[in-house]
Amino acid sequence: MKVLVTGGGGFLGGAIVRQLLSRGDQVRSFARSDYPSLRKLGVDVVCGDLSDTAAVSNAIGGCDAVIHVAARAGIWGSRQQFWEPNVNGSQNVLDACRSHGIRRLVFTSSPSVVHGDGAIEGGDESLPYPERFLAPYPESKAEAERRILSANDDELTTVALRPHLIWGPHDPQFLPRLIEKSRTGKLALIGDGSNLVDTTYIEDAARAHLLALDRATPDAACAGKPYFITQGSPMPIRHILNGLLNAVGEPKVTRSIPSALAYPLGAALEVSFRMLGKQQEPPMTRFLAHQLSTAHWYDISAAQRDLDYAPAISIAEGLSQLRSWYQNE
Repeated sequence: MKVLVTGGGGFLGGAIVRQLLSRGDQVRSFARSDYPSLRKLGVDVVCGDLSDTAAVSNAIGGCDAVIHVAARAGIWGSRQQFWEPNVNGSQNVLDACRSHGIRRLVFTSSPSVVHGDGAIEGGDESLPYPERFLAPYPESKAEAERRILSANDDELTTVALRPHLIWGPHDPQFLPRLIEKSRTGKLALIGDGSNLVDTTYIEDAARAHLLALDRATPDAACAGKPYFITQGSPMPIRHILNGLLNAVGEPKVTRSIPSALAYPLGAALEVSFRMLGKQQEPPMTRFLAHQLSTAHWYDISAAQRDLDYAPAISIAEGLSQLRSWYQNE
C-alpha cells in the first residue's frame, strides 16, 4: 500500500513510518516541518498544516490508506489551541479521505478520552466519555475520536487506537522533560507512587497501528471501534519513573507531594496563570495531578482478540534498549 502518515516526523509517527518501510509499503509523511532524515529513507515528505484543507487533501491524494497520528498534545493551553488541530484538523483528514476514496483510516487517540475524576482499573472499551474533562487535550481527542468512529461505513473503515504513555528510544518529549525536572530538583511523586499505571513501548505502539491498518475492512470486527493499547503490565508509577530515570543515569525520585494537596494546588495555579496571562505551563494542573496520583490501567483483551495484538517487547527489555540508545546518542 501507499500509506499517508500524518505526523510522520514525530515520535510515534516516525516509528510507524519505519515499520511500514521495513515491510515494503510506500510512505508519505505529512507534517508542519520538513524531515530530511525521512527523505533519506525514501519517504515522500509533504509539509503542511492540518488546518489547511487544501494541503491535507493534496497530501492524501494518491494514497491507499491513512494513519492519522498528528495532533497537539500537552496539558496546558486554550481550548481553541487544541480544538483547531485535533478536531478541525481531524475533520479535514476525514473529509479528504472521503473525497479521495480512501478505504482505511487508523486514528491515534488517547486513553485520556475516558478519563474523568476517578481512577480506572482494568477499564475496557465500554467506558463512556466523561461529562467533563480536566483539560482541553482529552476533550479535543474525544471529539475527534467520536467523529472518526461514527464515520465508519462500507466505503471507509475507521479504527481508533488508544496507546497509553508511550516511551522508548528517540522520545523527544516525555523523557527529556523527566530528565530536566530531575536535574532541576522539580520532580516529585504525588502521594506514595503506588498507583498502578499502564505504559506502551514505542515499537509495540507502532506495530498496533499496522495491525489495525491491515485489518481495517468493512466486515472486520475492528471496524468503527476504539482499542486500548498497552504493555499489559501495569506497574506502580514510582517504579515506572525510576526505571526510566535509571535507564538514563539519573537518580531515583524520592520527593513527594501529598495527594490531597496536588489537585487544589493545580486548580489554583491554573487560575492564577490564566489571570496573569502566562503562556508557559504551570508546574501543576488538575489534569497532571489526577494522572500522577490515580490508577489508570486497561484491559487489552479486545485488541488481542480483534487485532491480534500482543506486546512483543517486555518492559525490562524496553528499558535495556532505551539505556543502550541513550548511552550511544
